[in-house]
This record gives sequence, C-alpha cells and structure tokens, in this order.
Amino acid sequence: MGRELDQSTKARNVLGPTQFVIWFLGISLEATVVVCAVLRGSFRRYIFLNLYMAATLLVEIGRFQFLKHFGSNSFEFIYFYFYSDALLTILLYFALISLYTVVFDEMKAEKYVRFGAVLLLAGTSLFTYAVVHQSSAKILTHFVFELCQNLYFVGLVLTFVLWGAVLKLRETRTRVIQFVLSLGVYFSAFAVTYALRNLFPNFQTPYLAQAIGFFLPFAWVYTFWRVPEEARLAPSRVTVVPR
Repeated sequence: MGRELDQSTKARNVLGPTQFVIWFLGISLEATVVVCAVLRGSFRRYIFLNLYMAATLLVEIGRFQFLKHFGSNSFEFIYFYFYSDALLTILLYFALISLYTVVFDEMKAEKYVRFGAVLLLAGTSLFTYAVVHQSSAKILTHFVFELCQNLYFVGLVLTFVLWGAVLKLRETRTRVIQFVLSLGVYFSAFAVTYALRNLFPNFQTPYLAQAIGFFLPFAWVYTFWRVPEEARLAPSRVTVVPR
C-alpha cells in the first residue's frame, strides 16, 4: 500500500521548479499578448491571432490541471494533450490564413482565400487519414499527431507564399510584416523539430518545444505594444529592387 502511494505521489509531482517556471513564463506571455491587443484596440482586427493565443492560454491551464490530477503517464493527460494540440494547430493555421485576408484585402479576395483555406485543410486531413488508416491500431491518436505535423509543414509553405505576396504587393504595414515573419520562424522551427524526430527517432528535445513556444507570444507582445497600427516600412526596406 505504501509503495503504491509513493508511485502515485511521484506520478502526480510532474512539475519540478524548472518546469513550473517555464510553464508560468509561457502562460504569462500568452496572457500578455491578449491584454496588449485589447489595450491597443487591435483585438478584433487580428481576431484569429488573439483567439489562438487565448486558446493556448486556456489549454496550458487545462494541461496543468490534468498533470496535477492524473499525472503525465495517464491516458487522460495524453489524450487531452494531443487533442488540444490538434485544436491549437488548426487555430494557428486559420490565424495564418487571416493574415492572407489582411494582405489581400484591397483585392477583395477574402472569400477565395477562406474557401481555399478550408479546402486545403480538408485535403490535408484526408491525406493524413489515408496515410495512417492502414498503419496504426490507435488510429485516432496517430491521426491527430500526423495531422499536427502535416499542418506545420503546410503552414511553413503557406507562410513563405504569403511572404512572397508581401514582397510582390509591396506591403508596408509593419505589424503585418512582423506577424508574417514571426509565423515563418515559428513554423520553420517546429517543422525542423518534426523532421529531426522522423530522421532520428531517439532524438530528445526536453526543453526545445518550450523554448520555441516562447518565441511567438514574445514576438506578438512586442508587435502589439511597440508597433503602432499606422506604422509603415519604406518599400526599399521590405524588398531589394535590382538596379
């Protein structure tokens, strides 16, 4: 009985001092993003970016509760972690698509962008399902993991396409450029992490995901708080025009 109690206590004590500090810094940054957006009057204009960050904050709090009550090896925590991760990945995907509508707003192409985004998401989901359907008994968890991985790679490609559109259309709104660049770095970092895991199954990244996770809210806090909505970059600083 005492041994079972010790094992139960050990399973529940999942956050050491370092992990707790990392978790606390993460949710603090995520909450600060939403607060800064509200104070700067930009919450509705960048609604999907803020919804993603607010959802990330709630998910992190939920994960902490599942860790506290069930432990990191419990089915409850594992399922909550993977399904919430899929939800956040899809929200981040639509946050990226919302930047497409901002960049192409003068072309009145919002309907086409949204239709293409839904079509691409559906295609990615069907492709992922077809891949995992015959390869895993735990199809739901495997599907969720593979969907997140595929969406990060799709997001990476779409971010580079959007950056090409920014350069082509001579987009000068500093906030938009900052958001696009931050998403490009974020998607690239996670895509590299997934690629390393696929190439080297024993590759361990105990704090890498958390470090990458800090980048996006930090970049968005800086953008909302320090960059005014009316700020513009000179075209020559956005792209280099050959002479």
